[in-house]
Amino acid sequence: MTDTLTKLTYEAFQKSKIYFGVAHKTLSTQLLNWVSPPTPERKPQSLSPENLATLQGWLDKIIETDWQDAQRGVYPESVLFENEWEDFLTYYPTVWFDLFTIQQRANQKRYHEFAPDIDTEGYPKYYLQNFHHQTDGYLSDMSANLYDIQVDILFNGAADAMRRRVLPPLKQGVQTAFNTVIPQQIRILDVACGTGRTLKYIRASLPKASLYGIDLSPAYLRKANQWLSEIPGELPQFVRGNAEEMPYVDNYFHGITSVFLFHELPPDARQRVIDECFRVIKPGGVFVICDSMQADDFPSMKTMMDNFPVMFHEPYYRHYATDNLVERLEKAGFENITTQNHFVSKYWVAHKPVEA
Repeated sequence: MTDTLTKLTYEAFQKSKIYFGVAHKTLSTQLLNWVSPPTPERKPQSLSPENLATLQGWLDKIIETDWQDAQRGVYPESVLFENEWEDFLTYYPTVWFDLFTIQQRANQKRYHEFAPDIDTEGYPKYYLQNFHHQTDGYLSDMSANLYDIQVDILFNGAADAMRRRVLPPLKQGVQTAFNTVIPQQIRILDVACGTGRTLKYIRASLPKASLYGIDLSPAYLRKANQWLSEIPGELPQFVRGNAEEMPYVDNYFHGITSVFLFHELPPDARQRVIDECFRVIKPGGVFVICDSMQADDFPSMKTMMDNFPVMFHEPYYRHYATDNLVERLEKAGFENITTQNHFVSKYWVAHKPVEA
């Protein structure tokens, strides 16, 4: 009876996030269409009733999978109900105020705009863009404060459930390959860790592991440090750096994750990051990638995938959508590579050969 009530509570919690996300997008779209309509080339195509029904089915399924993984002990049930309410109440009004700036920037194709006080020296050229048209790209505290709210709205409240799908293969891979290593000596790296949400869930799943995060944005790392310093246990070790050339020794990590990174990298950088992950992971280690689904996964959803780079500034998405990441992983040296899909995301699970 208790489990049934808990599950119903979780489903209600998730559905409230779905309804909120849909309501926000509907109201904001209507308001922007009235005040500052998008240019003709930025107008998305309408999804068919069949597409909408498919998306709803996928959404229901990922919520059920999230629940089942908690029941299997991949992570505690309490994780399912976590939400940064203080952050949401503080910054959600700013999301609305920022909408008009975003729309104006998008309509005028100002893709490389940063506040005057932001230091843009030393970053890769491809990184200095207003991805999603967001203000200051990834380089301001305001961007870091708004990012997770904006992403959760984009995915109708399912963003955290999508991130948590990296946990089952990560936990299983690490515990299977390194079952003689004491938990405190397990080292996990999250590449492009952003605000630290994935690391937060890794901490819940592997509470004794030593966690590491690398990201190019000092603002997002400040946010990650703020959030994760409030969680009991050892604070993750954060490094500001480029994942194409990571400041770690060879064969150091037992597991590596990367969430929502590869669609924002040009092809050459995509390969260099994968090569670096292979270098720094231990033989037998597991590498789990989460990103957008790709074109050949569900051809019937072509309209939705075509809409994404039209609505948002995602300069490398079209190439990513047809890129063969399995081949890239194999080229780096990974083996035993599997893929899976959840909601609108795709996951690659790759292993470094034991003899490597």
